[in-house]
Amino acid sequence: MDKRELLDRMAVTGDERLLLGRIWDKWEQCRRRNMPAVTGFLTPQEQSLARRLLHVMGVQSGFLFWGGYDGAERCQLHFLPDWQEEAEDTVCLLRCRFYEEGALTHRDFLGSLMGLGLTREKIGDILVTDQSADILVSDSVSEFLLTQWNAAGHTKIKVTQQDLHSLHIPQQQTKEIHDTVPSLRLDCIVATGFSASRVKAAEAIAAGRVQVNWITCLKSDAPVSEGDVLSVRGLGKCCLESVGNYTKKGRVFVTLQRYI
Repeated sequence: MDKRELLDRMAVTGDERLLLGRIWDKWEQCRRRNMPAVTGFLTPQEQSLARRLLHVMGVQSGFLFWGGYDGAERCQLHFLPDWQEEAEDTVCLLRCRFYEEGALTHRDFLGSLMGLGLTREKIGDILVTDQSADILVSDSVSEFLLTQWNAAGHTKIKVTQQDLHSLHIPQQQTKEIHDTVPSLRLDCIVATGFSASRVKAAEAIAAGRVQVNWITCLKSDAPVSEGDVLSVRGLGKCCLESVGNYTKKGRVFVTLQRYI
């Protein structure tokens, strides 16, 4: 199967096809020049699509995802030549300080960055605490932001570059849910994780609002496994943390972590 046929088969939308085409081009660039090549920051869904593409292409090594720290949500995809084992330092950490506690949110920082003309692929994770925010950005825009970025919304900020090892990662708040479900079907787990009826869960699935491990799933009876991450557009995400034994009535004990 040639490149065009493969991209047509894998992509659901035009945007997905463009994304997969760019990833293929980066892989070819690395292989042809024997030099490293890197994409912009990818969402978890885009990373999943990239992994599927590389699997179909038979590419099993010579690449890695890196967003500036272990566990980053938004990551660049690095293609490495034969002589290179680690990704280059293409992610910079900018720390934004402000004086009014709780004055700024993730949306404020993202909106301010986009207002400066940056595209989303230049911006990685935005980690906000009470009086500062750590922003992961592409090294190609760091100098511009250090000199030109001085406010988010109506709040003044002071921007400095920091070593990645000094990154402040706020603790993710979760709500632990213990319950039993009739089966490990997707609609059952979505209903339990988001306090909804199975009918509402099935409607959300059919409408394309539900993703399993960042891939849209349209089947209510799709099986869910321990460790799977479920996200529902407009409601957030949860993780099926563990699956226990069956009750006497044949239901399954489950534990979920709901991100709040």
